[in-house]
Amino acid sequence: MAARKGMDPFGFALLATLTGVGGGTIRDLLIGTRPVFWVGDPTDVLVCLIVAELVFALGPKRVAMMEGGRQGRVLLWADALGLALFAVSGTGKALAAGVPALSAVALGTTTATFGGIIRDIFAGTTPLVLRQEIYVTAAALGASVMVALQAMGLDPFLSAALGFAAAFSLRALALLRGWSLPAFPRRD
Repeated sequence: MAARKGMDPFGFALLATLTGVGGGTIRDLLIGTRPVFWVGDPTDVLVCLIVAELVFALGPKRVAMMEGGRQGRVLLWADALGLALFAVSGTGKALAAGVPALSAVALGTTTATFGGIIRDIFAGTTPLVLRQEIYVTAAALGASVMVALQAMGLDPFLSAALGFAAAFSLRALALLRGWSLPAFPRRD
């Protein structure tokens, strides 16, 4: 996104950090975790900064190559893995904080998706989740599967693994088959 918008190294760093820690920050603030995860251990912020500056240093031609063709597909699949991972890790953190099941699903979904929403808003584009993508739906499915299985007494690790599989599978099918959600008809 920063490359498409022609941003400087600080713009790259800002968007990467907002994307990387945005959803988890909102989750931690809502459940009252002090300090917020990256404030107590800035490793996540450091990773965001390093990746942002590496992408900036690769230059425009290399970034354009990464977005198109096979490498662009690798980024989509890496994002799908991250979506599933953050959905279940956020749900797990919410459950550990003692929030009700539905709230844990919402917080897991928030953890997985809100960093990208914040990034898109700062970059001045329509957030991915508002463009018919099966993205938030996949995160919510993974979080719901995890919560439901834990409520039925399944081991938390196994519940998280199955929630991860559900989220990733739905996102993967959407990518492979071009699935999207229906849009409300526009009135122009």
